[in-house]
Amino acid sequence: MNKINKIKNNWEFQKIYRKGRYAVSNALVVYVQPNHLEINRLGITASKKYGISVKRNRIRRLIRECYRLFQEKLKQGYDFVIVARKTDCGEDPGFNQIYKEMRYLMKRLNVIEQEMK
Repeated sequence: MNKINKIKNNWEFQKIYRKGRYAVSNALVVYVQPNHLEINRLGITASKKYGISVKRNRIRRLIRECYRLFQEKLKQGYDFVIVARKTDCGEDPGFNQIYKEMRYLMKRLNVIEQEMK
């Protein structure tokens, strides 16, 4: 179980938003940019529009856990920024929905090295 390397600086987030590729689903937006390192880094955002702090922290925890489950299957040398979106139906997405959407988006962005179940 490897440590998740985090993106913490605002200028790094802004750089990835401007220059990175992205894919959108119902509950998530994933931005990807090569970082020319031999590690992957992760940044997670959930704006105040998403809800109160309890909801924002829960969605961040779910996203972090989903990422942890398949970080070994991802190609190395990328920065990922995952943005939580408020869904149309108003319900908060569960673990399974986030996992499926994240897997779909990572496949669309062509950053998965091994096939996942």
